[in-house]
Amino acid sequence: MTKRQHWILTVISVVALVLSLLISRRLWFRLDLTKNKAYTISQVSRNLSDEIPDQVRITYYVSDKLSAIHPLPGEIEDLLREYAAYSRGKIRFIRRDPAKTEMVQAVEQMGIQPRQIQSVERDEATFSTVYTGIVIEYLDRLEVLPWVFSLDTLEYDLSSRIRSMLRESGREVGVLVGDADKQWTSDYGYLDQIFTQSGYRVRLLSPGEEISDVLPVLLVLGGVEELDEWALYRIDRYIQNGGKVFFTLEGVFVDAKNTLESRIKTDGGLLAMVASYGAAVQAEMVLDRSALTLQYQTAAPNGSMQFRIIRYPHWIGVLTENSNTKHPLTAGFGGIDLFWASPIKLSPPESVEGEILFSTTPDAWLMTKDFSANPETSYLFEMEEPDTRGSKVLAVALSGKFPSWFRDKPKPIREGSGEELPDLPAETQESRIVVIGDSDLATTLIQMTQGQGFQNLDFMLKATDWLGNDDDIIGIRNRQPQAGRLDRIIDPEERLKAMRFSQILNVGLIPLGVVVLGIVRSLKRRTKTKGRELSDGV
Repeated sequence: MTKRQHWILTVISVVALVLSLLISRRLWFRLDLTKNKAYTISQVSRNLSDEIPDQVRITYYVSDKLSAIHPLPGEIEDLLREYAAYSRGKIRFIRRDPAKTEMVQAVEQMGIQPRQIQSVERDEATFSTVYTGIVIEYLDRLEVLPWVFSLDTLEYDLSSRIRSMLRESGREVGVLVGDADKQWTSDYGYLDQIFTQSGYRVRLLSPGEEISDVLPVLLVLGGVEELDEWALYRIDRYIQNGGKVFFTLEGVFVDAKNTLESRIKTDGGLLAMVASYGAAVQAEMVLDRSALTLQYQTAAPNGSMQFRIIRYPHWIGVLTENSNTKHPLTAGFGGIDLFWASPIKLSPPESVEGEILFSTTPDAWLMTKDFSANPETSYLFEMEEPDTRGSKVLAVALSGKFPSWFRDKPKPIREGSGEELPDLPAETQESRIVVIGDSDLATTLIQMTQGQGFQNLDFMLKATDWLGNDDDIIGIRNRQPQAGRLDRIIDPEERLKAMRFSQILNVGLIPLGVVVLGIVRSLKRRTKTKGRELSDGV
């Protein structure tokens, strides 16, 4: 090769390298071997560019100090760059260190939250203020993720917010707490927190208050005995106008805050109205072998107090295999915990399609009379088991044009009020409803479910998305890695077999295998040594 040819080849190689670096910002490749491709953005997020008329800017405000000591900021940056790479220029990504760019005050005014971290250098501990937050800008609209330090829901948070900005429709959910013994801030604090983190604005409604026709989704949490005809008319009219509702109802009352006294609830009309839509919540209580554990305090024979832990069949651990994997809501179902649940009979009218979302195991049974929820009376729990055993429906989804409960009835009137209710719409609109036979699934009781309570909140959030017609956004949450239950083997004999096998494998076979391997290697080494000595002697 001549000098000229060598020089030309070198120049071409350098140009090719430069061009490769330039187009690498447009190309993206990631090898993701997880089952649901949880660490690669979904097709929904990749297709966002088709919905974006003007450029969206995503700015990641992260401190270099944090990036230097933890790998997560780098992984977050990779995910954000992936958005930009698939957007064909519709999404612009920027990374900034607030301290270096002298934007600390401006960043905090936007809502990015600072945190203090401790680092150790040369045996000296120092505290530093760091940032890791994301700002999404589109035209004059702004969305802020104040503190981002996890990939678990990041894609969902980004894609759902970008879509809401594009559609100019804020993520909003109405909440009507119907049970008199519950309050939103105290009993549903965890649910309020997850809605806020997911970008939803929660609008609290009082029973009987006017429900706006433009409200995307309404949660009706209990209220079987408390909601009167006036309040029910408001809900029914909202559904007739195309409103979507999530009902959490049960037919049996349990005094969870005091004595655990149980009785059938007196229906004020809510159960009958929901039954006319196609989901009849029964005045019964479901018990299941797939039960959670309950710790409670009781008096010992010597007069002292002691703690007991039992399997409590009134608290049901719904398993993945008992869900409807074809429905968007439960396609990636990881289980859910229910407390004193009631069964549901699915019988939708002609204009409505109904689907079962999840059920109990075949080893469930009912309590239809002589209700008992006190663990001290556990001998009463299985009185009706032989006659009522079998799988029970716990949650259903309904879609279509729902018949009005008040269509041929006079409008309710409130004594002492001159207000008149508006008329029902002349034509019923398409709507969606989810009904679950438990009004406690999103209360503070989830603290007692051995870390599984987050799945209840996740289900509530996905149901709200589905009701709001964001079926594809739900798919993002379904791709997240699911942690299975540690107590999913419910049969005592099968559990004992699994424990014995684990003990034999870990305590016996594995150590024995190590010993055998050591002996074999020792014998081989001795044989080689002897062979070497014999050859040296010869």
